[in-house]
Amino acid sequence: MKKVKELDFFKNIRQVREYQFGVFYFFDGLVISEINEGETFGWSMAKKVIDTAYELLGREQPIAYISNRIHNYSVVPTDWLKFYKHRHELEFYSVVSYNQSGLASLVLEKMFFRKNIRQFSDLESAIKWSLNQVNDKRLNLSS
Repeated sequence: MKKVKELDFFKNIRQVREYQFGVFYFFDGLVISEINEGETFGWSMAKKVIDTAYELLGREQPIAYISNRIHNYSVVPTDWLKFYKHRHELEFYSVVSYNQSGLASLVLEKMFFRKNIRQFSDLESAIKWSLNQVNDKRLNLSS
């Protein structure tokens, strides 16, 4: 189980935002979260992170999101409906899960998230996949 700060990739950081509910790492085209132990992550929390992502990374660029589940916490899966109601899009979403409880909440999320959620067992693989997806999308948009 690795934290974002432990990776060589961390040197590419644009900004770190610490909230009461967790830490979010913003890179070019990529946001990685590490939600605190025992939290119930819902729409009001997500809205803060979405606003920060738009502020730092822009609205027009493709963004991948990685949930690095180093702690046990819950997600309000139906809040994905609020995400879409506010016309937000997330094309590339992956979860790095290190135990069964992380996988259990993912099953519920998949019922409400409109696209595929990729699962990984290590953070480096999730970052590599996410950056490839974002770069491919950028190439398609520019051609």
